[in-house]
Amino acid sequence: MAFMEKPPAGKVLLDDTVPLTAAIEASQSLQSHTEYIIRVQRGISVENSWQIVRRYSDFDLLNNSLQIAGLSLPLPPKKLIGNMDREFIAERQKGLQNYLNVITTNHILSNCELVKKFLDPNNYSANYTEIALQQVSMFFRSEPKWEVVEPLKDIGWRIRKKYFLMKIKNQPKERLVLSWADLGPDKYLSDKDFQCLIKLLPSCLHPYIYRVTFATANESSALLIRMFNDKGTLKDLIYKAKPKDPFLKKYCNPKKIQGLELQQIKTYGRQILEVLKFLHDKGFPYGHLHASNVMLDGDTCRLLDLENSLLGLPSFYRSYFSQFRKINTLESVDVHCFGHLLYEMTYGRPPDSVPVDSFPPAPSMAVVAVLESTLSCEACKNGMPTVSRLLQMPLFSDVLLTTSEKPQFKIPTKLKEALRIAKECIEKRLIEEQKQIYQHRRLTRAQSHHGSEEERKKRKILARKKSKRSAVENSEEHSAKYSNSNNSAGSGASSPLTSPSSPTPPSTAAALGLSKRCKEGKWFSMKYKTLNCYVSHSVKRMLLPKYLIGDPEPLIHRNSSGDWYVYLLPPQLSSRLEGKNA
Repeated sequence: MAFMEKPPAGKVLLDDTVPLTAAIEASQSLQSHTEYIIRVQRGISVENSWQIVRRYSDFDLLNNSLQIAGLSLPLPPKKLIGNMDREFIAERQKGLQNYLNVITTNHILSNCELVKKFLDPNNYSANYTEIALQQVSMFFRSEPKWEVVEPLKDIGWRIRKKYFLMKIKNQPKERLVLSWADLGPDKYLSDKDFQCLIKLLPSCLHPYIYRVTFATANESSALLIRMFNDKGTLKDLIYKAKPKDPFLKKYCNPKKIQGLELQQIKTYGRQILEVLKFLHDKGFPYGHLHASNVMLDGDTCRLLDLENSLLGLPSFYRSYFSQFRKINTLESVDVHCFGHLLYEMTYGRPPDSVPVDSFPPAPSMAVVAVLESTLSCEACKNGMPTVSRLLQMPLFSDVLLTTSEKPQFKIPTKLKEALRIAKECIEKRLIEEQKQIYQHRRLTRAQSHHGSEEERKKRKILARKKSKRSAVENSEEHSAKYSNSNNSAGSGASSPLTSPSSPTPPSTAAALGLSKRCKEGKWFSMKYKTLNCYVSHSVKRMLLPKYLIGDPEPLIHRNSSGDWYVYLLPPQLSSRLEGKNA
């Protein structure tokens, strides 16, 4: 059965988790309104950017649509009179830039379809709910026993994954959920292997995996049906949300933040780790653990969305773990995502940022120990522990599991090999992305450091030292020539002072502590720090080092009495140096 045509050749499969950044470059006033020219960039590449033009009314429309999230967003207020003044436009532009910064750095808002369409209309212009309905209708032509009750609009965070409440015609009271999803950028399975593996999912039986009732796929998408659960997911329990409500409404701004009881944390955590270990042992790639992908069935957690890795969909937390080069396998991704989930179960909210520098008080230090091993700076830098290691930690090692259901999931050898190759390709793309982010971060740090005020001062000091060193080297050459000329004239001969402007070798070297040969033939040493300086009455407040460091260059002369003089240009500035025989 083919319920959707194959995508056209060369179709670009975007990674919707790559962050978009937006910067207002300019504004232009027309007759009745002002337009803002915005540069939008996907990821770290400047080349992957484009311009959009938006009016204030466009921002206002977006803001009204985002009110469902319950957040107080900093949109500048409306102004009917004087809204074309230059100063007002400049001030409003700053406010709109701040608004863009807020919505693009909020993890949930930045991934929602409303924001994506506002910033990238070319790639997000399609109506995916309508597309999904068309494909589901085509599916029902060959499977008439199913019937759509209603669309479950925006209950998930993915833009290209849609949900519908279903029923079976001969069982009208029973409710099911149909999910339809497009392909993602990490789909590396062949079309044949992909379809075989999707259709294999209903045969997977495990006490901690939510069972798939029906599954089918073609070359470009997949459709799965599961039983509807009134209790919802683990995230619904934590946030006290209704399962059918939109994702933004449920999770953006919870009314009450409260973590779970310690025993719940221990039991749910142990169950989730057990199913992760099962999948890892089977060689089945997952990489999509988060609280919305864990269904609550009584006191049992059951994992959802095993099909995501087969479809090649990016992980909810990809923008987090792509920053850390040691989290480069799907097993380590699962462990890191488990850290996020454990944090949410413990504190009733996600961490503000990752890595986490310090953890708030928890119901047990055993909880903090697991969090530190998965979310701390040291863990992100050095790598994640294995699932087996987490199971041995005190928080989970004493949890007694009472299930008697025996896991079953038979994957043919040929498909296991296909999964292994696909997993390697997924990890290879992740490693390449992490490498690019790391190089970009290093370059950004270097540029920021180079342009800092402190670094500019250091460069100035270094330049002065280099200039000073060069002057010393030149003076040494002149001193050598001067010494040779004294020796050729006779060691007992005096050197008459003819004129202050007589061409004589510069004495910078002398003032810096270098030796000069005096008339008796002994070495004459002038130490920079112990130098006694006598300055002419017109420049009594000037110090010799000031002249030695900069221009003008001092010239040294010796009179018939053997006294040494330093003449500073202009000639009327002079200093007398008293030397000491070494």
